[in-house]
Amino acid sequence: MKLPELFLERMKGLSDFDFNAFEKTYDRPAEAGIRLNPAKENGYTLFKEAFGDLERVPWCEYGFYAGDADIRGTHPYHAAGLFYFQEPSAMCAAELLPLCGGDLVLDLCAAPGGKTTQLAANKNITLVSNEIIPKRCRVLSENVERMGFGNVIVTNETPERLAEVYKGMFNKIIIDAPCSGEGMFKKEPAAAEAWSPEHVASCAVRQRKIIDSAMELLSPGGAVVYSTCTFSESENEENAAYIERTYPYMKQLRTEKLYPHIVRGEGHFAVLLKDMREEKNNSGARGEDKRADNEFAGLYREFEKKYLNVSLDGDFIMFGENLYLKPGGIPVEGIRTPRPGLHLGTCKKGRFEPAHALAKYLDGKAFRFSVNFGREELLTKKYLHGETLPGDFEGFGAVLCDGLPLGWCKGSGGILKNRYPKGLRLY
Repeated sequence: MKLPELFLERMKGLSDFDFNAFEKTYDRPAEAGIRLNPAKENGYTLFKEAFGDLERVPWCEYGFYAGDADIRGTHPYHAAGLFYFQEPSAMCAAELLPLCGGDLVLDLCAAPGGKTTQLAANKNITLVSNEIIPKRCRVLSENVERMGFGNVIVTNETPERLAEVYKGMFNKIIIDAPCSGEGMFKKEPAAAEAWSPEHVASCAVRQRKIIDSAMELLSPGGAVVYSTCTFSESENEENAAYIERTYPYMKQLRTEKLYPHIVRGEGHFAVLLKDMREEKNNSGARGEDKRADNEFAGLYREFEKKYLNVSLDGDFIMFGENLYLKPGGIPVEGIRTPRPGLHLGTCKKGRFEPAHALAKYLDGKAFRFSVNFGREELLTKKYLHGETLPGDFEGFGAVLCDGLPLGWCKGSGGILKNRYPKGLRLY
Protein backbone atom coordinates (compact mmCIF):
# COMPACT_ATOMS: atom_id res chain seq x y z
CA MET A 1 0.00 0.00 0.00
CA LYS A 2 1.04 3.60 -0.54
CA LEU A 3 2.14 5.35 2.65
CA PRO A 4 2.55 9.11 3.24
CA GLU A 5 6.08 10.14 2.29
CA LEU A 6 6.54 12.38 5.31
CA PHE A 7 5.45 9.55 7.58
CA LEU A 8 8.05 7.25 6.01
CA GLU A 9 10.74 9.92 6.37
CA ARG A 10 9.95 10.33 10.05
CA MET A 11 10.06 6.58 10.68
CA LYS A 12 13.29 6.24 8.70
CA GLY A 13 14.90 8.84 10.95
CA LEU A 14 14.31 6.86 14.17
CA SER A 15 17.49 5.60 15.83
CA ASP A 16 18.01 1.87 16.44
CA PHE A 17 15.04 1.14 14.21
CA ASP A 18 14.93 -1.43 11.40
CA PHE A 19 13.06 0.68 8.89
CA ASN A 20 13.34 -1.81 6.03
CA ALA A 21 11.72 -4.56 8.10
CA PHE A 22 9.04 -2.10 9.25
CA GLU A 23 8.22 -1.00 5.70
CA LYS A 24 7.94 -4.57 4.43
CA THR A 25 5.12 -5.32 6.89
CA TYR A 26 2.86 -3.18 4.71
CA ASP A 27 3.17 -5.74 1.91
CA ARG A 28 1.26 -8.34 3.94
CA PRO A 29 -2.36 -8.39 5.16
CA ALA A 30 -3.30 -6.88 8.50
CA GLU A 31 -3.22 -9.23 11.48
CA ALA A 32 -6.70 -10.22 12.63
CA GLY A 33 -7.43 -11.11 16.23
CA ILE A 34 -10.18 -12.73 18.28
CA ARG A 35 -10.66 -12.20 22.01
CA LEU A 36 -12.76 -14.70 23.90
CA ASN A 37 -15.26 -13.64 26.54
CA PRO A 38 -14.26 -15.44 29.77
CA ALA A 39 -17.68 -14.72 31.25
CA LYS A 40 -19.23 -17.30 28.92
CA GLU A 41 -19.33 -20.76 30.45
CA ASN A 42 -17.40 -23.45 28.55
CA GLY A 43 -16.42 -20.78 26.04
CA TYR A 44 -12.91 -21.93 25.16
CA THR A 45 -14.00 -25.52 24.61
CA LEU A 46 -16.81 -24.44 22.28
CA PHE A 47 -14.54 -22.03 20.42
CA LYS A 48 -11.83 -24.67 19.95
CA GLU A 49 -14.36 -27.22 18.68
CA ALA A 50 -15.66 -24.71 16.14
CA PHE A 51 -12.44 -23.11 14.91
CA GLY A 52 -9.53 -25.27 16.02
CA ASP A 53 -6.59 -24.61 18.31
CA LEU A 54 -5.61 -21.06 17.30
CA GLU A 55 -2.31 -19.43 18.21
CA ARG A 56 -2.54 -17.28 21.32
CA VAL A 57 -1.68 -13.58 21.50
CA PRO A 58 1.18 -13.55 24.04
CA TRP A 59 0.18 -10.37 25.87
CA CYS A 60 -3.53 -11.22 26.29
CA GLU A 61 -4.75 -14.27 28.17
CA TYR A 62 -7.90 -14.63 26.08
CA GLY A 63 -6.53 -13.29 22.79
CA PHE A 64 -5.98 -15.40 19.66
CA TYR A 65 -4.73 -14.81 16.13
CA ALA A 66 -7.48 -15.52 13.63
CA GLY A 67 -5.00 -16.82 11.06
CA ASP A 68 -6.75 -18.65 8.23
CA ALA A 69 -9.77 -19.61 10.34
CA ASP A 70 -13.08 -18.66 8.74
CA ILE A 71 -14.52 -16.67 11.66
CA ARG A 72 -17.22 -14.19 10.77
CA GLY A 73 -19.58 -11.83 12.52
CA THR A 74 -22.49 -13.90 11.21
CA HIS A 75 -21.45 -16.92 13.31
CA PRO A 76 -23.93 -17.81 16.08
CA TYR A 77 -21.13 -17.66 18.67
CA HIS A 78 -20.57 -14.00 17.77
CA ALA A 79 -24.26 -13.29 18.34
CA ALA A 80 -23.96 -15.16 21.64
CA GLY A 81 -21.16 -12.83 22.78
CA LEU A 82 -18.53 -15.57 22.92
CA PHE A 83 -15.90 -13.50 21.15
CA TYR A 84 -14.95 -10.01 20.03
CA PHE A 85 -12.96 -9.12 16.92
CA GLN A 86 -9.95 -7.05 18.02
CA GLU A 87 -6.62 -6.23 16.42
CA PRO A 88 -4.01 -8.21 18.42
CA SER A 89 -1.73 -5.35 19.48
CA ALA A 90 -4.75 -3.34 20.68
CA MET A 91 -5.30 -6.01 23.34
CA CYS A 92 -2.20 -4.91 25.25
CA ALA A 93 -3.48 -1.68 26.81
CA ALA A 94 -6.30 -3.08 28.96
CA GLU A 95 -3.98 -5.84 30.16
CA LEU A 96 -1.72 -3.17 31.70
CA LEU A 97 -4.43 -1.78 33.97
CA PRO A 98 -4.27 -3.56 37.36
CA LEU A 99 -7.81 -4.32 38.49
CA CYS A 100 -9.03 -5.18 41.98
CA GLY A 101 -12.45 -6.10 43.29
CA GLY A 102 -14.54 -3.01 43.99
CA ASP A 103 -12.63 -0.77 41.56
CA LEU A 104 -14.50 2.12 39.95
CA VAL A 105 -13.08 2.14 36.44
CA LEU A 106 -13.47 4.63 33.59
CA ASP A 107 -12.88 3.95 29.91
CA LEU A 108 -12.82 7.55 28.77
CA CYS A 109 -12.73 7.14 24.97
CA ALA A 110 -14.42 3.79 24.64
CA ALA A 111 -16.06 3.15 21.25
CA PRO A 112 -16.37 0.71 19.63
CA GLY A 113 -15.80 -1.22 22.86
CA GLY A 114 -12.71 -3.40 22.55
CA LYS A 115 -11.08 -2.26 25.77
CA THR A 116 -14.42 -1.89 27.58
CA THR A 117 -15.44 -5.48 26.88
CA GLN A 118 -11.93 -6.61 27.83
CA LEU A 119 -12.09 -4.85 31.21
CA ALA A 120 -15.75 -5.66 31.94
CA ALA A 121 -14.99 -9.39 31.93
CA ASN A 122 -13.86 -8.74 35.51
CA LYS A 123 -17.30 -8.88 37.11
CA ASN A 124 -16.00 -7.42 40.40
CA ILE A 125 -15.53 -3.92 39.02
CA THR A 126 -17.94 -1.16 38.05
CA LEU A 127 -17.05 0.35 34.68
CA VAL A 128 -18.17 3.63 33.17
CA SER A 129 -17.64 3.47 29.43
CA ASN A 130 -17.79 6.87 27.75
CA GLU A 131 -18.00 7.91 24.11
CA ILE A 132 -18.55 11.48 22.98
CA ILE A 133 -19.98 10.75 19.49
CA PRO A 134 -23.62 9.53 19.69
CA LYS A 135 -23.43 7.16 16.70
CA ARG A 136 -20.30 5.50 18.03
CA CYS A 137 -21.87 5.40 21.48
CA ARG A 138 -24.70 3.28 20.11
CA VAL A 139 -22.19 0.80 18.69
CA LEU A 140 -20.44 0.72 22.06
CA SER A 141 -23.73 -0.03 23.85
CA GLU A 142 -24.55 -2.79 21.38
CA ASN A 143 -21.19 -4.48 21.96
CA VAL A 144 -21.56 -4.30 25.74
CA GLU A 145 -25.02 -5.83 25.40
CA ARG A 146 -23.93 -8.55 22.97
CA MET A 147 -21.12 -9.64 25.28
CA GLY A 148 -23.59 -9.85 28.18
CA PHE A 149 -22.08 -7.46 30.73
CA GLY A 150 -24.13 -6.00 33.57
CA ASN A 151 -21.37 -4.05 35.34
CA VAL A 152 -21.09 -1.33 32.66
CA ILE A 153 -22.64 2.12 32.50
CA VAL A 154 -22.39 3.70 29.04
CA THR A 155 -22.22 7.50 28.95
CA ASN A 156 -22.25 9.98 26.07
CA GLU A 157 -20.41 13.02 27.40
CA THR A 158 -17.36 15.19 26.91
CA PRO A 159 -14.42 14.43 29.19
CA GLU A 160 -14.82 17.91 30.65
CA ARG A 161 -18.44 17.25 31.63
CA LEU A 162 -17.52 13.94 33.24
CA ALA A 163 -14.81 15.73 35.23
CA GLU A 164 -17.41 18.17 36.55
CA VAL A 165 -19.73 15.44 37.81
CA TYR A 166 -17.31 12.66 38.74
CA LYS A 167 -14.32 14.59 40.02
CA GLY A 168 -11.82 12.35 41.82
CA MET A 169 -14.14 9.33 41.70
CA PHE A 170 -12.32 6.71 39.64
CA ASN A 171 -9.35 4.77 40.94
CA LYS A 172 -8.60 3.18 37.54
CA ILE A 173 -8.82 4.98 34.19
CA ILE A 174 -7.95 3.97 30.65
CA ILE A 175 -7.49 6.68 28.01
CA ASP A 176 -7.40 5.11 24.55
CA ALA A 177 -7.03 8.51 23.00
CA PRO A 178 -8.19 9.50 19.51
CA CYS A 179 -5.00 9.62 17.45
CA SER A 180 -3.51 9.87 13.97
CA GLY A 181 -4.01 6.13 13.54
CA GLU A 182 -0.63 5.19 12.10
CA GLY A 183 -1.09 1.64 13.36
CA MET A 184 -4.37 1.38 11.44
CA PHE A 185 -3.15 2.27 7.95
CA LYS A 186 -3.65 -1.26 6.59
CA LYS A 187 -7.00 -1.79 8.23
CA GLU A 188 -8.27 1.73 7.51
CA PRO A 189 -6.62 3.25 4.40
CA ALA A 190 -8.57 6.46 5.04
CA ALA A 191 -6.30 7.04 8.05
CA ALA A 192 -3.29 7.08 5.72
CA GLU A 193 -5.05 9.48 3.37
CA ALA A 194 -5.91 11.84 6.24
CA TRP A 195 -2.41 11.72 7.73
CA SER A 196 -0.25 14.85 7.82
CA PRO A 197 2.26 16.35 10.28
CA GLU A 198 -0.36 18.96 11.10
CA HIS A 199 -2.92 16.28 11.88
CA VAL A 200 -0.43 14.54 14.19
CA ALA A 201 0.23 17.83 15.99
CA SER A 202 -3.49 18.58 16.40
CA CYS A 203 -4.06 15.08 17.79
CA ALA A 204 -1.36 15.63 20.41
CA VAL A 205 -3.02 18.87 21.54
CA ARG A 206 -6.43 17.21 21.73
CA GLN A 207 -4.98 14.27 23.66
CA ARG A 208 -3.54 16.56 26.32
CA LYS A 209 -6.93 18.14 26.90
CA ILE A 210 -8.40 14.68 27.41
CA ILE A 211 -5.52 13.80 29.74
CA ASP A 212 -6.21 16.91 31.82
CA SER A 213 -9.83 15.85 32.31
CA ALA A 214 -8.73 12.33 33.20
CA MET A 215 -6.44 13.66 35.91
CA GLU A 216 -9.40 15.46 37.48
CA LEU A 217 -11.38 12.22 37.42
CA LEU A 218 -8.65 10.14 39.06
CA SER A 219 -8.74 9.49 42.79
CA PRO A 220 -5.49 9.66 44.84
CA GLY A 221 -3.53 6.42 44.72
CA GLY A 222 -5.18 5.35 41.47
CA ALA A 223 -3.72 4.24 38.15
CA VAL A 224 -4.04 5.34 34.53
CA VAL A 225 -3.27 3.62 31.26
CA TYR A 226 -2.78 6.01 28.35
CA SER A 227 -2.74 4.39 24.93
CA THR A 228 -2.92 5.08 21.19
CA CYS A 229 -2.75 3.10 17.96
CA THR A 230 -0.05 5.34 16.50
CA PHE A 231 3.77 5.49 16.45
CA SER A 232 4.23 9.25 16.82
CA GLU A 233 6.38 10.23 19.79
CA SER A 234 4.48 13.51 20.11
CA GLU A 235 1.28 11.53 20.70
CA ASN A 236 2.93 8.83 22.81
CA GLU A 237 6.14 9.32 24.81
CA GLU A 238 5.81 13.11 24.88
CA ASN A 239 2.28 12.88 26.27
CA ALA A 240 3.41 10.40 28.91
CA ALA A 241 6.14 12.89 29.85
CA TYR A 242 3.52 15.66 29.86
CA ILE A 243 1.53 13.75 32.48
CA GLU A 244 4.55 13.38 34.77
CA ARG A 245 5.64 16.98 34.25
CA THR A 246 2.19 18.54 34.75
CA TYR A 247 1.11 16.18 37.53
CA PRO A 248 4.27 15.42 39.52
CA TYR A 249 2.51 12.84 41.68
CA MET A 250 2.13 10.59 38.59
CA LYS A 251 4.88 8.06 37.93
CA GLN A 252 5.42 5.86 34.88
CA LEU A 253 5.59 2.18 35.83
CA ARG A 254 5.57 0.38 32.50
CA THR A 255 5.53 1.22 28.79
CA GLU A 256 4.73 -0.97 25.80
CA LYS A 257 5.31 0.11 22.20
CA LEU A 258 4.42 -2.58 19.71
CA TYR A 259 5.75 -2.32 16.15
CA PRO A 260 4.47 -4.58 13.34
CA HIS A 261 7.95 -5.81 12.37
CA ILE A 262 8.69 -6.90 15.95
CA VAL A 263 5.38 -8.46 17.07
CA ARG A 264 2.39 -9.97 15.26
CA GLY A 265 0.19 -6.92 15.41
CA GLU A 266 -0.36 -3.65 13.58
CA GLY A 267 1.06 -1.41 16.30
CA HIS A 268 0.05 0.12 19.61
CA PHE A 269 1.43 2.27 22.42
CA ALA A 270 0.44 1.96 26.09
CA VAL A 271 1.87 3.37 29.29
CA LEU A 272 0.82 2.64 32.88
CA LEU A 273 1.12 5.51 35.36
CA LYS A 274 0.51 5.39 39.10
CA ASP A 275 -0.83 8.19 41.27
CA MET A 276 1.67 8.29 44.16
CA ARG A 277 -0.53 10.36 46.48
CA GLU A 278 -1.88 8.67 49.57
CA GLU A 279 -4.86 6.57 48.65
CA LYS A 280 -8.17 7.70 50.07
CA ASN A 281 -11.18 5.58 50.84
CA ASN A 282 -13.11 5.69 47.59
CA SER A 283 -16.62 5.59 48.95
CA GLY A 284 -18.09 6.20 45.52
CA ALA A 285 -20.40 8.90 44.29
CA ARG A 286 -21.79 11.95 45.91
CA GLY A 287 -25.54 11.47 45.86
CA GLU A 288 -27.74 8.64 44.65
CA ASP A 289 -30.12 8.06 41.77
CA LYS A 290 -33.84 7.86 42.33
CA ARG A 291 -34.78 4.21 42.60
CA ALA A 292 -37.58 2.64 40.60
CA ASP A 293 -41.03 2.64 42.18
CA ASN A 294 -41.97 -0.58 43.92
CA GLU A 295 -44.62 -1.13 41.24
CA PHE A 296 -42.03 -1.44 38.46
CA ALA A 297 -39.56 -3.47 40.49
CA GLY A 298 -42.49 -5.67 41.48
CA LEU A 299 -43.41 -6.32 37.85
CA TYR A 300 -39.89 -7.53 37.22
CA ARG A 301 -39.93 -9.73 40.32
CA GLU A 302 -43.14 -11.35 39.11
CA PHE A 303 -41.51 -12.06 35.75
CA GLU A 304 -38.41 -13.39 37.50
CA LYS A 305 -40.39 -15.84 39.65
CA LYS A 306 -42.31 -17.12 36.65
CA TYR A 307 -39.56 -17.44 34.06
CA LEU A 308 -36.12 -17.46 35.73
CA ASN A 309 -34.20 -19.69 38.11
CA VAL A 310 -32.19 -16.77 39.52
CA SER A 311 -32.91 -13.56 41.40
CA LEU A 312 -30.97 -10.38 40.63
CA ASP A 313 -30.04 -7.92 43.35
CA GLY A 314 -29.05 -4.27 43.09
CA ASP A 315 -30.42 -0.80 42.40
CA PHE A 316 -33.47 -0.77 40.12
CA ILE A 317 -33.84 2.53 38.29
CA MET A 318 -36.29 3.70 35.63
CA PHE A 319 -35.52 5.68 32.48
CA GLY A 320 -38.93 6.37 30.98
CA GLU A 321 -40.60 2.96 30.66
CA ASN A 322 -37.25 1.15 30.82
CA LEU A 323 -36.12 -0.67 33.95
CA TYR A 324 -32.38 -1.05 34.61
CA LEU A 325 -30.24 -2.75 37.20
CA LYS A 326 -27.54 -0.18 37.88
CA PRO A 327 -24.06 -1.03 39.18
CA GLY A 328 -23.45 0.54 42.58
CA GLY A 329 -21.27 3.50 43.47
CA ILE A 330 -21.85 5.78 40.48
CA PRO A 331 -24.87 8.07 39.98
CA VAL A 332 -26.11 8.81 36.47
CA GLU A 333 -28.55 11.68 37.02
CA GLY A 334 -27.46 14.75 35.07
CA ILE A 335 -25.32 12.70 32.66
CA ARG A 336 -26.28 11.57 29.16
CA THR A 337 -26.52 7.86 29.77
CA PRO A 338 -27.72 5.65 26.90
CA ARG A 339 -27.15 2.56 29.04
CA PRO A 340 -27.26 3.15 32.82
CA GLY A 341 -26.54 -0.48 33.63
CA LEU A 342 -28.19 -3.77 32.70
CA HIS A 343 -31.39 -3.21 30.75
CA LEU A 344 -33.93 -5.55 32.32
CA GLY A 345 -36.91 -4.61 30.20
CA THR A 346 -39.88 -2.29 29.82
CA CYS A 347 -42.75 -1.76 32.25
CA LYS A 348 -45.98 -0.59 30.69
CA LYS A 349 -49.69 -1.19 31.04
CA GLY A 350 -49.13 -3.36 34.10
CA ARG A 351 -46.84 -5.88 32.43
CA PHE A 352 -43.11 -6.49 32.08
CA GLU A 353 -41.42 -7.16 28.72
CA PRO A 354 -37.86 -8.52 29.05
CA ALA A 355 -35.01 -6.78 27.23
CA HIS A 356 -32.59 -8.55 24.91
CA ALA A 357 -29.78 -7.43 27.23
CA LEU A 358 -31.23 -9.49 30.08
CA ALA A 359 -31.14 -12.67 28.00
CA LYS A 360 -27.53 -12.00 27.01
CA TYR A 361 -26.50 -11.35 30.61
CA LEU A 362 -27.91 -14.56 32.05
CA ASP A 363 -26.33 -17.99 31.98
CA GLY A 364 -28.10 -20.65 29.96
CA LYS A 365 -29.17 -22.45 33.14
CA ALA A 366 -30.91 -19.34 34.46
CA PHE A 367 -33.98 -19.75 32.25
CA ARG A 368 -36.92 -21.83 33.39
CA PHE A 369 -37.86 -22.48 29.75
CA SER A 370 -35.45 -22.75 26.85
CA VAL A 371 -34.62 -24.53 23.60
CA ASN A 372 -31.03 -25.41 22.75
CA PHE A 373 -29.71 -25.87 19.21
CA GLY A 374 -26.24 -26.54 17.85
CA ARG A 375 -24.16 -23.99 16.00
CA GLU A 376 -24.69 -25.79 12.66
CA GLU A 377 -28.39 -26.48 13.10
CA LEU A 378 -30.87 -24.92 10.72
CA LEU A 379 -33.09 -23.81 13.62
CA THR A 380 -30.24 -21.66 14.98
CA LYS A 381 -30.00 -19.87 11.65
CA LYS A 382 -33.77 -19.52 11.48
CA TYR A 383 -33.84 -17.87 14.88
CA LEU A 384 -31.11 -15.38 13.92
CA HIS A 385 -33.11 -14.65 10.75
CA GLY A 386 -36.16 -13.79 12.86
CA GLU A 387 -38.28 -16.85 12.07
CA THR A 388 -40.62 -18.72 14.41
CA LEU A 389 -39.53 -22.03 15.95
CA PRO A 390 -41.26 -25.14 17.29
CA GLY A 391 -41.55 -25.42 21.08
CA ASP A 392 -43.73 -26.84 23.81
CA PHE A 393 -43.73 -24.17 26.53
CA GLU A 394 -45.94 -21.16 27.15
CA GLY A 395 -44.60 -17.67 27.80
CA PHE A 396 -41.07 -16.34 27.73
CA GLY A 397 -38.03 -18.55 27.27
CA ALA A 398 -34.55 -18.41 25.82
CA VAL A 399 -33.10 -19.69 22.58
CA LEU A 400 -29.65 -21.16 23.26
CA CYS A 401 -26.85 -22.13 20.93
CA ASP A 402 -24.75 -24.89 22.50
CA GLY A 403 -25.90 -23.59 25.88
CA LEU A 404 -25.13 -19.93 25.12
CA PRO A 405 -28.12 -17.54 25.18
CA LEU A 406 -28.94 -15.89 21.85
CA GLY A 407 -32.12 -14.12 22.93
CA TRP A 408 -35.79 -14.43 23.88
CA CYS A 409 -38.72 -16.22 22.36
CA LYS A 410 -42.34 -16.48 23.52
CA GLY A 411 -44.18 -19.75 23.37
CA SER A 412 -47.83 -20.11 22.46
CA GLY A 413 -49.68 -23.16 21.12
CA GLY A 414 -46.58 -25.12 20.13
CA ILE A 415 -44.97 -22.15 18.37
CA LEU A 416 -42.10 -20.02 19.68
CA LYS A 417 -42.52 -16.47 18.49
CA ASN A 418 -39.20 -14.83 17.71
CA ARG A 419 -38.09 -11.99 20.02
CA TYR A 420 -34.63 -11.51 18.55
CA PRO A 421 -34.21 -7.73 17.91
CA LYS A 422 -35.01 -6.79 14.33
CA GLY A 423 -31.93 -4.62 14.01
CA LEU A 424 -29.68 -7.61 14.78
CA ARG A 425 -31.30 -10.16 12.49
CA LEU A 426 -29.25 -11.77 9.73
CA TYR A 427 -31.31 -11.35 6.57
